[in-house]
Amino acid sequence: MFQIIGIVLLFALVFGSFIISGGNIGVIIGALPHEMMAIGGAGTAAFLISNSTRVIKSVGSGMGKVFKGPKWKPSDYRDLLSLLFLLTKTMKSKGVIALESHIENPKESSIFSRYPRIMTDHFAVDFICDTLRMMTMNLEDPHQVEDAMEAQLEKHHHEALAAPHALTSLADALPALGIVAAVLGVIKTMGAITEPPAVLGEMIGSALVGTFLGVFLAYGLVGPMAVRMAAVLEEDGSFYKIIQSVLVAHLHGNAAQISVEIGRGNVPSGAQPSFLELEEALTTIPPEGAPA
Repeated sequence: MFQIIGIVLLFALVFGSFIISGGNIGVIIGALPHEMMAIGGAGTAAFLISNSTRVIKSVGSGMGKVFKGPKWKPSDYRDLLSLLFLLTKTMKSKGVIALESHIENPKESSIFSRYPRIMTDHFAVDFICDTLRMMTMNLEDPHQVEDAMEAQLEKHHHEALAAPHALTSLADALPALGIVAAVLGVIKTMGAITEPPAVLGEMIGSALVGTFLGVFLAYGLVGPMAVRMAAVLEEDGSFYKIIQSVLVAHLHGNAAQISVEIGRGNVPSGAQPSFLELEEALTTIPPEGAPA
């Protein structure tokens, strides 16, 4: 919502101030099609040249995050902590053998199936199952497990941030591409140097629209969108950090409730459940075998 309000204010205040100060908006509107063709076309071409298919698709899907915000809501963090509580409690009380059926086939697991929102995130489910699988293989050194999890998280985080980095590179290029469009306009003007001053003035004004659009799009739209996308991805990434902290705490020998409390401390402040909220969520989990 605030992003839409920001875009409306951006256009209203920038162009409104120009009109109120006596500017002729007709010059900008007249030059807009061919200037946008030059700047937008060159920007799109440069974007396609410099990025892989995967990154291009990620930018397309990531644009939704700019307006929708983080994927994970407060209830999802409570569900994650509840899921990890059940898994670590099962492992501690029943042993690793009791856990194998859940981590080998999470889609059929009576524990995982309680939390359908988490099940839609393949990385989260694989991250949990792969780590627990390492534990069942007697890899019980907390530092080794933590290092392995950290490497997975860094890889996932690096790949996720490729999209906002691509947008940032585009934003950095737009002012220069605006100058290219303006120079083309000046070349056109110089080719008509014998025209009257009024005609030359309009042609120079149209050329300068290119510089304006390059800077306007870079710092008013594309750059802020890249920053917003990166911020949302950073917050979404904290979801996986919670998995790491809970499972490492479990490996250090903590009780299941202590482990999830350690994980609760890593939940972003705006979505963090209170101690009592988490305790209530854990105590109201139906026993295994009961309907979810």
